[in-house]
Amino acid sequence: MPRKIKIAILFSGNGSNMQNIIETFHQKKIVYESKEYFFEIKGCVCNQKNAFGITRAKNLGIPCLLLPHQDFADRISFDLALEKEIKKMEVDLVVLAGFMRILSKKFCDSFKIINIHPSLLPKYKGVNAIIESFESGDREVGVSVHWVNEELDGGAIILQKSFLRMPEDTLEVFSQKIHALEYEIYPEAIKKAIASL
Repeated sequence: MPRKIKIAILFSGNGSNMQNIIETFHQKKIVYESKEYFFEIKGCVCNQKNAFGITRAKNLGIPCLLLPHQDFADRISFDLALEKEIKKMEVDLVVLAGFMRILSKKFCDSFKIINIHPSLLPKYKGVNAIIESFESGDREVGVSVHWVNEELDGGAIILQKSFLRMPEDTLEVFSQKIHALEYEIYPEAIKKAIASL
């Protein structure tokens, strides 16, 4: 019997990584390191009313809860409401896919959470990572997946993948390469994370 794995996805925007994860894992049996897993995406939570990812989730038939952080007095009260909703889903793993919030220690301690970041951490933490990485002049650039704690982009690295930047790359081309690498690395990192639980 495959081990059943339940996942919740949190996102704030376009939702392309979310869609990639749903299409890769939802209701799929996957063998990783000679063990069988059956994945179910229990639901998504979005904190931005106008996020296109809400449409993506709906089109993919995945429940998506809208929980705007602006409706809460402070970060702690938002995190408590989010924690309550995620606990209802009874998931094994929380996957952040462009979720633009720093989570409190209490929330981070309540779940196993992973995040994808568009730089080779510990370089270029925060929301401007792609631009900072592009403008850095670094020859080797890439993407990281890490465990989430209360420190911004500070948890232990699960997987990193890099490529050599071409001098002629524009920011647009560079961003496309980063996103393509994200779609490649995130499913692999999710399998690796699950195998370690």
